[in-house]
Amino acid sequence: MLPQTIAVPTLAELPIAAQALHAAIAESGCTVVAFEGEMGAGKTTLIRALAATLGVQDDVSSPTFALVNEYRDGRQQPVYHFDFYRINSVAEAEQMGAAEYLDSGYLCLVEWPARVAVLLPTPRLEVRLAVLDDQSREIETEVIN
Repeated sequence: MLPQTIAVPTLAELPIAAQALHAAIAESGCTVVAFEGEMGAGKTTLIRALAATLGVQDDVSSPTFALVNEYRDGRQQPVYHFDFYRINSVAEAEQMGAAEYLDSGYLCLVEWPARVAVLLPTPRLEVRLAVLDDQSREIETEVIN
C-alpha cells in the first residue's frame, strides 16, 4: 500500500475522512494504527469519527489518564484506544499490558505512539495529522514495515 493523503477541508467533513481512513486501515491489513500529530491536531476527534464509522456506540474520549479505553465495534469486536501522552516510561506501558493489547489482533488506535515506539509491532499503519488552519487538516497514511 502506497502512502495516501486524505484532505479534510473543514472539520464538518471529518466523517468523510474517517470513512476514507477506515478503508485505508482495511486495505493495509494492519490492526495497530499509530496517530501522530501535534497537541490539538485532532487525533482524538479523528478517532471518535473513525469509531462511529466502525459502529462503536460508546462515548469515545481520550484515555489520557487510564491509558487505554476499550470499545466494541458494530460486530461486537474489541477496539482498543490508547493515549500514551502521560506515560512516564516504556516499562509503565509494559506493566499495564500494552504489548498484549498490541499483539491481540484486535484494532488498536494509538495516540502519542513515539513514547512507546519499541513496543509497536510491524507492520502498522501510521496516520499523521497536519493542521493547515483552524478548520482544515491533512491526514497522511503509510504502512510501516
